[in-house]
Parts: sequence; structure tokens; C-alpha cells
Amino acid sequence: MAKVQEIEERLRAALNPHEMEVIDDSESHRGHAGFREGGGSHFNVMVRSETFKGLNRLARHRAVHSAIGPELMGRIHALALDLDV
Repeated sequence: MAKVQEIEERLRAALNPHEMEVIDDSESHRGHAGFREGGGSHFNVMVRSETFKGLNRLARHRAVHSAIGPELMGRIHALALDLDV
């Protein structure tokens, strides 16, 4: 399973988003630290979920990291997050 799909499935299950976009942005980081040939190293993630209501920025980020899980997070070099209700 591709990492994009894996990330999407985990976020859907944990956060029930009404809007979400996961983009593998690895190619634009070619030559930078953590780049892996074939992608799967750098991601841009946008999530809109009622789960974030009342949570500050740090708590939202922690919720996403927890949803993705330590095993998958360990295989990702960079994760840019845009999180809102």
C-alpha cells in the first residue's frame, strides 16, 4: 500500500475529516536530507475535522501524529500540516 493511502486511511479512521488532502511532495525535495528515490519521504497534509475543535495547534499536531502511528511516522522524513476545524 502506498504511504499516501496509508496516511489517508489512518487519518480518516481517527479524525473523521470532512475535508482532507495528502500530497507526496518528495520530488520537490530532491537533493535535500531525507529524500528517497521513488517518493514517500515528504508529505503535505491538510485536514479539516470537528475533532480539532477546542484544540490548540500543538494538540492538533499530536492528534495527527498519534493517528498516523509511530511505525509509519518513523518511515516519513517530513510532514507539513495544515489543520483546522
